[in-house]
Amino acid sequence: MSETFLDYSYQFNVPGKEPIELHLKIDSKTTTIQSEEDDEPPFWAALDFKQCPNCPLNLEQHPICPVAKNLIPLLTVADSLVSYDTVNLIVKTPERTVMADTTMQRAISAILGLIMATSSCPFTEYLKPMARFHLPLASEQETIYRTTSMYLLAQYFRNNEGMDFEEGFEGLTDIYANLQVINRSMADRLRVAIKKDAAVNAIILLDLLSQAVTWSIEDKLDEIQYLFKSYMDG
Repeated sequence: MSETFLDYSYQFNVPGKEPIELHLKIDSKTTTIQSEEDDEPPFWAALDFKQCPNCPLNLEQHPICPVAKNLIPLLTVADSLVSYDTVNLIVKTPERTVMADTTMQRAISAILGLIMATSSCPFTEYLKPMARFHLPLASEQETIYRTTSMYLLAQYFRNNEGMDFEEGFEGLTDIYANLQVINRSMADRLRVAIKKDAAVNAIILLDLLSQAVTWSIEDKLDEIQYLFKSYMDG
């Protein structure tokens, strides 16, 4: 790891196949992924190709969708990957190495989430704090805990800066509503970009996690309140 960039690597080991390894280089100050320049990006990466209906970017300044552009290296290899394939996944982050046997769609979903969060999309950038402390293959409850904790910490920082802040989660609900729109539009792009289904199903998994966060907020986080019993007894 250098002082300027954070290195994240994903290695996919499928029985009977050559290992596939992808390296992500992320700017340590901006938490933005550094993508390789492509002289002729594929047609499906154009901003106005199945553009998200909530996208605030304009074609003149952003001819290429920032998320789609960063997905090009992943989709180049994902075209041969099938959702139900078993894979031994090894993820190396600046802090630790994570290894797990899982399905290809879950493995692809993990790296998809990291790429999307570190892309220069106005809606996915809210997830940059979680990307910096990336947790591959997080469960639904882990995602709910990390997301809500991140949002409350953001409000703490806003308060410290003398800005308006929220004590609840209405803003987080809005963030995830926009993410769900992006996930579904991105799935439409991927259906055109690749032949196999692993990447498309990975986006669907991300969307289900987004919905789970929204539902949990609406239910007042009842699923994890029991963990905070000592705070309630004081």
